[in-house]
Amino acid sequence: MDVLTENFSLYGKGLLGTVELTGYASLLALGLGIVMAAFRVAPVGSLRVFGTVWVTVLRNTPLTLLFFAVLLGLPRFGLVLPFTTFAVLALGCYTSAFICEAVRSGINTVPVGQGEAARSLGLTFDQTLGSVVMPQAFRSVIPPIGSTLIALAKNSAIAGSFSVTELLGTYKTLNELGYSIVWSFVWIAVGYLIVTLTISAVFNVLEARWGVPR
Repeated sequence: MDVLTENFSLYGKGLLGTVELTGYASLLALGLGIVMAAFRVAPVGSLRVFGTVWVTVLRNTPLTLLFFAVLLGLPRFGLVLPFTTFAVLALGCYTSAFICEAVRSGINTVPVGQGEAARSLGLTFDQTLGSVVMPQAFRSVIPPIGSTLIALAKNSAIAGSFSVTELLGTYKTLNELGYSIVWSFVWIAVGYLIVTLTISAVFNVLEARWGVPR
């Protein structure tokens, strides 16, 4: 317990950094993922191509490589932002590809007749997607989106290698102070467990309320 009690503020700062990184990246991933899913099913060919390229490139790019590209590449083009912001961009964009495919699979579960009925009433594509299709698709994609955001929380550990304050990075300071590396990692694991179980609990509540019975 000494590792935790004597370095509680350090662990707290790291945990807060992980929570903030996870929260902001999740919002970005959800927003981009839903937009890209809409692109993937849009009647405009150029939008479908853009959505397909976005998903294909990001899903097949190692996250560490994406971190290097964003945190080290963008400043070379004059875009200088805090490293935490770059980490949010990398995590959010990467995860958005998986959110997109989860949402698109939900859209595909909605009967085609629903969209045809909406169009017969004079609704535009945007209105049909937002008012008819998405609300039904959302109910079936709650579990996979929850799992994806849990993976995002764990992937945030990579940010510590790029001078971003987060939970895993605390082991460097603890190691320099001479604490047991084993117990340092035990409490780091407990921190990640708290974050992931919290996300899981939130999505369990959402699924119980709005999910499709299976």
